[in-house]
Formats: sequence, structure tokens, C-alpha cells
Amino acid sequence: MLDTWTLLIIDDCAADRKIYRRYLLKDPHQSYQILEADCAEEGLALCQKIRCDAILLDFCLPDMSGIELFDQMQQEIFKTSVPVIMLTGRGDEEVAVQVMKRGALDYLVKHNLTQDVLQLAVRNAIKQSCLQAQLSKTQERQRLIATTALRIRQSLNLEQILNTAVAEVQQLLKCDRVMVYQFTPDTDGKIVASSVESFRTVALCDRVAAGEEEGKQGAGSREQRKERGKLVTHSPPCTLHPAPLPLVSNSQSPIPYIYELGLCNCVSLKEQFNTNANLVVPINLSNNGNPTPKLWGLLIAHQNSGERQWQTDDAEMLNEVSVQLAIAIQQAELLAQTQAALAKEKQLNVFKSQIIATVSHEYRTPLTSILAAASTLAKHNQQLDESKQQRFLGIIEQKARYMSKLVDNMLLVNQFELEKPKFKPIPLDLLQFFSDLIEQERETTGDRHELIFQITGHTQGFHGDRGLLQQIFINLMSNAIKYSPDGGTVEFHLIGKESEVIFYIQDRGIGIPIKDQENLFQSFCRGSNVDTIPGTGLGLAIAKGCVELHGGDIALSSEVGQGTKVTVSLPKVFPMDQLSPSST
Repeated sequence: MLDTWTLLIIDDCAADRKIYRRYLLKDPHQSYQILEADCAEEGLALCQKIRCDAILLDFCLPDMSGIELFDQMQQEIFKTSVPVIMLTGRGDEEVAVQVMKRGALDYLVKHNLTQDVLQLAVRNAIKQSCLQAQLSKTQERQRLIATTALRIRQSLNLEQILNTAVAEVQQLLKCDRVMVYQFTPDTDGKIVASSVESFRTVALCDRVAAGEEEGKQGAGSREQRKERGKLVTHSPPCTLHPAPLPLVSNSQSPIPYIYELGLCNCVSLKEQFNTNANLVVPINLSNNGNPTPKLWGLLIAHQNSGERQWQTDDAEMLNEVSVQLAIAIQQAELLAQTQAALAKEKQLNVFKSQIIATVSHEYRTPLTSILAAASTLAKHNQQLDESKQQRFLGIIEQKARYMSKLVDNMLLVNQFELEKPKFKPIPLDLLQFFSDLIEQERETTGDRHELIFQITGHTQGFHGDRGLLQQIFINLMSNAIKYSPDGGTVEFHLIGKESEVIFYIQDRGIGIPIKDQENLFQSFCRGSNVDTIPGTGLGLAIAKGCVELHGGDIALSSEVGQGTKVTVSLPKVFPMDQLSPSST
């Protein structure tokens, strides 16, 4: 069933209004409730009474101009943007510029107007307005989250990160107390930060729930108090099942949003966390590329001064902060590990610093995507059909593979910089070798890209390192696909000659500016036109290192907007006397 949108036509010509009405009511993609006004005064009155989803406004009205009416509506009526399409009997560019500058979404000339044009213009205007409204709300929330995240991540000291986090979240949610609870392998866990006071190392409910219950039931025995205060046993916490519960309506006592954590060896969170007062979300760290995150602890917002009904936005904001906090924690832990390594090695070269910075930066986006997809599946798995579930699982798998590949690339580049990897040539059937790789790529590549494999000449008698050759292919092919965001063909040509093999990969993607091509084979160098396409700038550097180990050459030719061609030539047999000692 189509959604019905309320549309207001303000035009002093009844015949024109009749035409617009007829055109719009024939729209097969949208349903409209259409209101009409023949002057500015009547149009203003209708706008004040009824919330309109879009307005068709004539430029020339009997009591004022369309621009004057538009300005008055913006100042007096619209608290949020309403899409306005200005209509005029003449195609005057100067008028169009005035209208668009004031915020109208479109400008149509009456004598050029057709049914399809009007239908499309109105649909697009409404969709654009909805997107803008949604974007504004999201931007405001993200601004608050970003400000909070910035303050949290200003330091790489774990204690300072946690103390800043609880203070910022308390200000963000306007609650009484915020706490960070950390799970530890050998103990029951502990509160490591609180916005109110310093806590000793005890279980959380000693402070939150047990105190109120003891006030009602008496102090009880020492064993009873200990049992009530126990969150987990001495076993380490179990795998997280991040399934946020929906809001449970209760006429007597509202139940807030809580995130059920599925921890083994612990009592129900509802009982432990006094959920009428607390909002609890997990702090998950990335787990070495594993799509299942590592549960580090809990971020808890607490309200004890009066009853509070936690809202969806509260839960979502706290969860987003927990994601940023997890990143900051992980950065702090990575820094601590790096500093420990520095104490042993006595020095850290510039290249290693660059690797750490790149890993830190590149992990954020895929980790956020994995957490978002996992959270969506956990929240809405009953409402999602199988295709949508598979799509979210595909996102998790894709991002996990990306993170794993990033780690592998970092390790390989580090080997190229510090010591050459071992080169172990063996006889290879290149036709079968590349056919298998092409099929693997086709299985993971979407329908927007078509992979073409062509062979010329004879490729028999080739000796090479299977692993290094696979690195060359994967990095070049993934670049060709990634930097062809609009899809198209990606060609792989294998040419066999008497003493060498040549292969090249040709795409029809964004291309590379000439000024950037000179440095692209260096680590961490990328084209200046990649925009938001993710990447580390390591693929070509790895490919070049693997080619050179084979005693071959690699060359690149590219034109912006036309695509890129990378050509690799390798000798069929690498002279054994040129092998380095590390290769044998």
C-alpha cells in the first residue's frame, strides 16, 4: 500500500490546479491528498492548519508574489523544512536563481510541464525533504556523539579515558551516575570508573542493587551479602550475545531499554542491575578480525533520583559512546603494548609508527560496521527476512575479511621493509592457478563487476612462489574492483612468451592523476582522488615487492575517469644464483 502525502497547490488559475491534480493523481508510485488555494492568504491559512508534505507554489499570485509568500511561510510557519516547488509561466533563469537561493527544492516552467516531469519533481522533492530531516536529526546526534568521542579520545591513558568517558556520558544523558565495569579473567570484575566517587574493587550490585535490598530485608549473613553482590564467578566472562531487548511496557512500572548480555555463570541482568534505574550496554573490543567481539566490560547509566523512563535515543547514544569508548580503550591497550615492545627493542622506526597509525585508523570503520550489523541482527532478527539477514551477515563477513587482510598486508609490508620474505619457487600451472583465483574473486564480487579472463600464448614451464604470486593477483584485482565503484568490466590478460609471462589487469574505474602515479608503489601512498574509498595504500607496494622477488617488473598506466592498467612481467625461471640466502 502506497503512503499518502499531503500536497498543497497554491495557484490562482483553476485550470492549472486541475491539471496538476490530474497529473499527480495518476502517479502509480505515490498517493496524494491534495489541497488547493487560489491566493497567498488562503495558502497561509491552510499551512497553519495542516502539515503539508510538499507545496506547489505559483510565482505570480493576486495578493503577493510567490517569493514573498515563500519567505513569509519560512519565517512564520515552518519549524522544519517543507519542500516547495515554484511554478511560473515563463522560463526566467534569474527568477529560478532567486527561488532556489531561498530554499525551494525545484523550479518548473508551466508550458514545459508534463505529467511525468511533475510526478517525478514532486516525488523527488518529498524524498529529498525526508532525507534532509532525517539527516539533520542524525547530524545533531552525531555531533553530540562526536564531541563526546573527541574528548574521550584526547588521551591514550586508560585511566584518563575512562574518567573522561563517565563524566561526558553523565553530561550527555543528564543522569545521576555513570560507571564503567570491567570484566577480569581471575576475579569477579570491578568498577574501574565512576562519575560520582571512587569505587573499591567489588561487584557492581554491591553498590547499585544490594544496598536497596538490604535496606528492605536486613543486612543478612555475610554469605548472603556476598551472594547478592556476585556478578560473575571466578570463570572468565563468556562470549557476548548482543541482543538489545525491546521496550517492555508495564502499567505499574516502566522497564527501560537494557542490553541482555548472555553471560555464563551470572544471574539475570534484570535482577543484578535494578533495570528500572539503570541503562546497561556492553563495551566490545575487536577480536583479532573475528566477527564475534571481545566483551571488555559494561557502560552503565544510573538514575536513582526519581523514576526515569529511558528512551530509545538514550540507549542508542549510550551504545554509540560505548563503541567510541571501546576504540579508545583498544587504542590505549595497543599503545601500552607498543610501549612495552619499545622498552625491549629500545627504538621504533618511522615505518612501524606509520603501520600502527594506519591500523588504528582503518580498523574503526569496519569495526563500526560489524557492530552495527550484529546489533541490527540481534535487535530485529525476528522481523528481518532471510535475504536481509544474509545481507547483514555478508557485511560482517566482508568487514571481517577486510580487517584480516589489513593485518596480513601490514605483516607482509613489515617483512619487505625489515627482511625479505623467503622466496620458494615451485613449478606452477598458471592457467589453473589464475583460473582458480578468478573463480574465487567472482564468488565474492558483486553483480556490478564482470571479471574477464583471457589467455594468449603458452604459459608452461613457469616456476614461482605460489603465496607471493597470489598476493600480486589479490592486491591488483582488489584494487581494480575497489576503485571501480560504479561497476563495469575488469579484465585479466595472461600472455605466455618463450622466457617470460606477462599479465595485466585493466579496469574502467576512477583512474589515477598523473602527479600521483610516480609514488603509488611506495607504502601508504594513494591517489588524491580516492575520496571516501577505504584503503591503506599498501596493495601496490606489496605487489611490487612480490614481483621483485620473482625478478620481474611492474608498471602502471592510468587516466582519470578512464581506468587503470597494471602490467606485470615475470621470468619463467628465476636464476638460482640470484636467490638471496633467506630464500633458500
